[in-house]
Amino acid sequence: MQIFDTHTHLNDTPYAGKEAEYVEAAKRLGVEKMAIVGSNAALNAGTMRLSEQFEHLYAIVGWHPDDSKDYDQAAEKLLEAQLAAPKTIALGEIGLDYHWDNSPREIQRRVFRRQLAIARELHLPVSIHSRDAFEDSYPILKEAHVGDFGGIMHSFTGDAEWARRFLDLGMYISYSGIVSFKNAPLEHASVRVVPDDRLLAETDAPYLTPTPYRGRQNQPAYTRYVVEARPSTATTRRNTLPL
Repeated sequence: MQIFDTHTHLNDTPYAGKEAEYVEAAKRLGVEKMAIVGSNAALNAGTMRLSEQFEHLYAIVGWHPDDSKDYDQAAEKLLEAQLAAPKTIALGEIGLDYHWDNSPREIQRRVFRRQLAIARELHLPVSIHSRDAFEDSYPILKEAHVGDFGGIMHSFTGDAEWARRFLDLGMYISYSGIVSFKNAPLEHASVRVVPDDRLLAETDAPYLTPTPYRGRQNQPAYTRYVVEARPSTATTRRNTLPL
């Protein structure tokens, strides 16, 4: 089995100086490729560094809603340069987060729309973070015609109806370790309605560690357990990015 961790943060502090060890550990469990995802200036820089250092690591760079208050013209200029790099495959993670509200919601929506416009211009897919914000994320994505350039609902936590609505926009649905939890009825229901060719897996490491390692620090190798946790009515023959 060859697995692509479509969303991981190997650029984050817990892995500093040990990235090669985690890459090798992932290979031993069949996780051959990874998308390293940024969210602000520091993590985007780490994403670019790792994608250049490792052959099968790819970059996704963007400004997370939590950090959107710090997004300005200088940040956008640097982001556009990073998006032009040969191993950058998507823009993200971007979107809305109404759970923590670390940036004002009006700013989150403005920066979200702006990054979607950049993705459309460059014809790059987007990785979407939406927490407690589907009601606002959906119309913004629909307005942007996200299906024209591709998008992933990262670490999806919605019910089957929300999954269908995002699928209707032409998006992919990605599940993290949450889908392996016994107390995740929404994810268990929604994953069953996602077609094989729209279904992705991720770790979102260092967060959301799947069973059987729940409670410990997550790592890209554990994408295997996310894949194996799929309900029996769903089968994934493809776990890659919409390139």
